[in-house]
Amino acid sequence: MKNIHINRHKFNKYFWIIFAAPFAILALLLLLAALGALGYMPDINTLENPRINLASQVISEDSKVLGSFYYRNQNRTFVDYDELPDHLVKALVATEDKRYYRHSGIDARGLARVVIKTGLLLQKSSGGGSTITQQLSKLLFHDPPRTLFGRGLQKVKEWIIAVRLEKAYTKEEIITMYFNQCDFINQAVGIKSAAQVYFSTFPDSLTIEQSAMLVGMAKNPAFYNPNDSNKVKRVWNRRNLVMDLMVDRDYLEKEVADSLKGLPLSLKFQRISHDKGLATYFREYVHRVLNSREPKRKNYTDYESYREDSLRWANDPLFGWCNKNKKPDGNSYNLYTDGLKIYTTVNSKMQQYAEEAVAEHLGGYLQPEFFKEKRKSKRAPFSGDLNNDAIQRIMYRAMLNSDRGRILKNQGQSTNQIYKEFQKAVPMKVFSWRGTIDTIMSPYDSIRYYKHFLRTGFMAMDPVSGFVKAYVGGIDFAAFKYDHVTQGKRQAGSTFKPFLYILAMQEGMNPCDVIPNISQTFKLPNDSIWTPGSSGRKEDLGLWKTLKWGLATSENNISAWLIKQFNPKPIADIAHRMGITSYIDPVPSMIYGTSDMTVAEMVSSFATFANKGVHTRPVYITRIEDKNGNVLAEFQPERVEAISEQTAYLMLNLMEGVTNFGGSAYRLRFRYHLTAQIAGKTGTTQNHSDGWMIGITPKLVAGAWVGAEDRSVHFDGMTMGQGATMALPIYALFMTKVYEDNSLGITQADVFQMPPGMPPIPDCGDVATRSETDGYIYEIEW
Repeated sequence: MKNIHINRHKFNKYFWIIFAAPFAILALLLLLAALGALGYMPDINTLENPRINLASQVISEDSKVLGSFYYRNQNRTFVDYDELPDHLVKALVATEDKRYYRHSGIDARGLARVVIKTGLLLQKSSGGGSTITQQLSKLLFHDPPRTLFGRGLQKVKEWIIAVRLEKAYTKEEIITMYFNQCDFINQAVGIKSAAQVYFSTFPDSLTIEQSAMLVGMAKNPAFYNPNDSNKVKRVWNRRNLVMDLMVDRDYLEKEVADSLKGLPLSLKFQRISHDKGLATYFREYVHRVLNSREPKRKNYTDYESYREDSLRWANDPLFGWCNKNKKPDGNSYNLYTDGLKIYTTVNSKMQQYAEEAVAEHLGGYLQPEFFKEKRKSKRAPFSGDLNNDAIQRIMYRAMLNSDRGRILKNQGQSTNQIYKEFQKAVPMKVFSWRGTIDTIMSPYDSIRYYKHFLRTGFMAMDPVSGFVKAYVGGIDFAAFKYDHVTQGKRQAGSTFKPFLYILAMQEGMNPCDVIPNISQTFKLPNDSIWTPGSSGRKEDLGLWKTLKWGLATSENNISAWLIKQFNPKPIADIAHRMGITSYIDPVPSMIYGTSDMTVAEMVSSFATFANKGVHTRPVYITRIEDKNGNVLAEFQPERVEAISEQTAYLMLNLMEGVTNFGGSAYRLRFRYHLTAQIAGKTGTTQNHSDGWMIGITPKLVAGAWVGAEDRSVHFDGMTMGQGATMALPIYALFMTKVYEDNSLGITQADVFQMPPGMPPIPDCGDVATRSETDGYIYEIEW
């Protein structure tokens, strides 16, 4: 009996030791984990201010999100609890944590169910034991464990963090953090991105069935990926299960659920990409400017670009803003993780109209015509006057400057070796106006194929505020990254000629003053003689013509006469005061617009005429806010009086002649039926490599450039190669769309205001002209 008593005592002792050991070990693990002895454990401050990567948003003037900048695939934007529909919250609670509002982070009943059914009864599934708060703790503070022990330790940490989160936040705040943190894959991090990616809507507009699908995805987004055609049925079943659970929890009427369960998923999937969407070139401009670093001479191949960027760094608060300004912790702002709100001046409607105009003209008409012209040429797309050696040099340069060429060059391959690699055909996708083409092509041939495409730059701005309303830097950002609004510089051609007329207006001349249409000869510094050729009709030579006629017909003789009267240097100075920042060579040949400048420079300088002689520097961004809505920076227009108000009005009258009475932009009237008061100028450069059109209305100034990447790629004849054919239609189509949209407040009834006290400008049609050679009287011909 004594032995039996001793054995029973030992049994009881060991039983309680074995029974208590797991709890003691668990308590020890909890203590050690809480103290941080088992790895990183966030403190109270970190829990209350978790480090979460937030995408920075680019927002239009009319409050549309144009795009985001984010770290890797973390396209996350926060929403507040009041932006979450009630059925979305109920779907989450019903599916993931039915006792959410009755526990403090750990659901003891749910945990016991998992332990008993899974651990003791060896059932395969007993439902999840993790509460919403535990899941949030895992999303915020844990990396995936690699071992069984690691998974157990992670659970211990989750419990501790969950309890601490419950003490630091309300239930509503935890729900909000969960939805903001959850990754729905396909670059949809957070409920706001998910709503946009999968349904093209916002969280507060999600329907019951849409909410159920997104909540169902949260369990395993890759497994329940609705964008995978092989998983649609699985996602559909999972969505319906969520609605059934909502019915079980009395969150949804059974009749409503039954009617919704039969509906298809009805995705409106749109993958978020920096290469796609509205205003891609503008978004890249914002990214490039805000992230710019202080210019260093060694990083520039030409001094002029270094000079311009250095001036911008010193004088433009927007240029390099992220690196010039510091956060409270002393670090620079990070465009990819700090959740900045960047409020821009771009109007989403005007931006849409601008992109549509480019696609309609270039994609629908001009590019097909160019392909048609070059179809039978062995040297296509290059000009027929280029020999094979010249073409080969262009192609070699493009090959070596490509991403593939630079990689091969860095690997030590010679030019010949690189050339051989570029001759190997490989599968690739190439751009076309009808959509991306899957093909097999050698990289060398793809370069030549892409050189066929005409590029464009288009910008529209408010002449008074300086707000840039539309910005199209090219035809397709995914295929052609180079920005032809603020980066690309091309010869301005005849669009530069209005600057030649400004001094004449300032010196008391008016648009109806007449001068002889005869050739002008210049003696150059090297003692050579230069006589620019006439650009007009032979029958007009020798006649006295008005200045208005001279600008309307872009006659070189009239421009040359002005150069002789006022000299190139003062003309270049005025152009600089009006917004041209690029170097202008002050020589007589400036009548041809031989200096290179950007679309942004040309548009902003022409806006000076509509703003009564005051130049307003283009404004792209009005303010930047942090993730909490605090204003970090505001940007105001910078203005300078460039020319007098009277001179500006006289210039507008001059340039109205370009769009009226048979001027170079007269097709605005007879082809596009625009009746508005429009001043402007077209331009075409040598060999018609560049086509320009800048149009001025009282409330909006816009300009377009069209040309190929290489100046040796162009139309063969003036009919198709002139600015009136290449660029003017983009402007006309854009303005037509703007005028048709009454919400924009821009109408064809808008007029330029004459300065007070200014005498009326005479009607030039009443002025006669005579031949300098024969003395006959001729009527003005328009």
